[in-house]
Amino acid sequence: MVLDSNIIIAYLVGDKEVIKHLNYWKLEEKLFFIPAIVETEILSFPKMTVKEIEMTTKFLETFIFISLDRATSRLAAKLRREYSIKLADASIAATAIFLEVPLVTRNIRDFKKIEELNIISI
Repeated sequence: MVLDSNIIIAYLVGDKEVIKHLNYWKLEEKLFFIPAIVETEILSFPKMTVKEIEMTTKFLETFIFISLDRATSRLAAKLRREYSIKLADASIAATAIFLEVPLVTRNIRDFKKIEELNIISI
């Protein structure tokens, strides 16, 4: 499963519904992937303290990090052209499509138009 930034943020702020789902999937031994752009988004909040950055970085390292390679980059570009979505969303969607796994998100509005994307909404 590819996790969107909003899922990671919800988990970090203690959202019970997100925590319940991720813990259940972890027990099922599901794999969790974090696209590079998600890590960038999470760690870019300007009001984060040094301690929060350290703790968040350590938490993010528990997931499988996916770099933006050429194939995924080109797929993201195609998705941006076809669906007029933001670069970050295109990159996240492309990662899920490329890996052939669902995208876990709360951002249904921007992703629902991508036909080839399997979405799980929490």
